[in-house]
Amino acid sequence: MTVLALISAAIWAYLLVAHGRFWRSGPILHPARPKRAAPVAVVVPARNEAGSIRASLASLLAQDYAGMLHVVVVDDGSADATFAIANAVAAAHPGHRASVVAARKLPPGWSGKVAAITQGIEVAGPEAEFILLTDADIVHDPRHLASLVAKAQSSDLDLVSEMVRLHCDSLAEQALIPAFVYFFQMLFPFSDVNDPMRATAAAAGGTILLRRRALNRIGGVGAIRGALIDDVALAAMVKRGGRIWLGHSVLARSTRAYPEFRDIWQLIARTAFVQLRRSYLLLALTVAAMTVTFLVPPLATVFGHGMGLLFGLLAWIASASSFAPTLRRFKLPLGWGLALPAIAGFYMAATIGSAWNHIAGRGATWKDRSYQGARG
Repeated sequence: MTVLALISAAIWAYLLVAHGRFWRSGPILHPARPKRAAPVAVVVPARNEAGSIRASLASLLAQDYAGMLHVVVVDDGSADATFAIANAVAAAHPGHRASVVAARKLPPGWSGKVAAITQGIEVAGPEAEFILLTDADIVHDPRHLASLVAKAQSSDLDLVSEMVRLHCDSLAEQALIPAFVYFFQMLFPFSDVNDPMRATAAAAGGTILLRRRALNRIGGVGAIRGALIDDVALAAMVKRGGRIWLGHSVLARSTRAYPEFRDIWQLIARTAFVQLRRSYLLLALTVAAMTVTFLVPPLATVFGHGMGLLFGLLAWIASASSFAPTLRRFKLPLGWGLALPAIAGFYMAATIGSAWNHIAGRGATWKDRSYQGARG
């Protein structure tokens, strides 16, 4: 136990000091005005979003933006009233340019969302200099689009993305949603993503502003046609020849709720094994690494002696402290930091569950659509 506790303490020393300061709750995109209100197309892929599309689309049509704005909603085979509600919202804003279209039949080898985005870009036409990709559950502050364009122009960026504010009201959400952001930052430290000298690339799918020139350079969104983790895949392609930026949003929020623990389990299990490239070796290494990093500290603190107890306690304090900025962002008690080992255990179990879904032949499933051989 002493050796494992020492290894865990060493891991946390590295994570806190040399892993891109992943634990910081930043950077943040603040309200701003662009120097030039370039033409923008907004593409919203929507599948079974009747409960959220009204507020999301209305917020997009209420943007305080001086330039040309064309909002395109692509209904991706919804079984609910998404299409009708989106049409009604568009009709209620006759002074705005909005298109609501039904998605074409899904081509073989494509993910539904990527196919819908591709169609939306086609409908928008070639005149937009920027394309905003956003989800149908995101509500945007009227200043949001202008701020995104201002950031892209001021730093000459090809892609600007934000982690929007996530819904965090239920007990399950308070216990697990902050950790979703925390673990994402650990996988993709934002400072490394924003450093053009580093290969680390990521984006958050709720908000991605993409320059047309970058889209043309990578050969269109079809370049990631089969990706389920499409935001990260798109960011990786764009960063190979351009500059990207990823931060936290104060101007956009998600209305998607996860009221039960099983809802968040499904959120994790949907793509966790895909993120590991469907590799059982990577799964085993991930479980081992998370066990040493997150589970050993409390075990050593409770059951260890001497130096083992000391190293375990230091590692546990380090992990809880690293979680504090994220908890503050969600306005939650810092005491949740002490529960990080248990939270990590839940994420580990859901990741194993994701692998079991593949073993059982269910593959990755989202919005009643199954992807058997999906890539990351």
